Amino acid sequence: MSRIGIIIGTTRDNSAGKVVGEWLNDVAQGRQDGVEYTLLDLKEFDIPVLTTEVVPAAANKQYEDEKVQAWSDAVDACDGFIFITPEYNRSVPGPFKNAFDCLAAEWAGKPVAFVGYGPSGAVRAIEAWRPIVVNFSMPQLRNQIEFFLATDWAEGEFHPVDFKVERTTSLLAELEDAVSA
Repeated sequence: MSRIGIIIGTTRDNSAGKVVGEWLNDVAQGRQDGVEYTLLDLKEFDIPVLTTEVVPAAANKQYEDEKVQAWSDAVDACDGFIFITPEYNRSVPGPFKNAFDCLAAEWAGKPVAFVGYGPSGAVRAIEAWRPIVVNFSMPQLRNQIEFFLATDWAEGEFHPVDFKVERTTSLLAELEDAVSA
């Protein structure tokens, strides 16, 4: 069975990312035989800032810090990913980038799709992620989903517009195909 990790890439309290991640996980469940989706909430891992002497690429998936090891095990168990990312100051969120940088081989060669959210749909954050994941030869889906606070939230509730629900279903199918390839 293939496993796709849906990573909530923020550690902020009461973030829109958690709402998007849970919604996406609900949409993804039971879609295709042989594919399992798992929600990985970055906040729950409480990953420390990278300070280890051993660079992650030389760690052989064995880390001194138990929080980093738990993160490694969760990421390594996945065959592909959906990065749910906000945009912080026109780029990727620092905690998510740190969590990505704390690992190495766990990411290698695994397909990734991007879902952004925020006032601008996090388009710049998604574009910033693309050259980062290239370092580990992660095949990227060209298609991406952007959720905008002005159109996909109504009265504080997440309600994606209809065509984005359809695009999300298409994105999931494309990622499932990439993982199966």
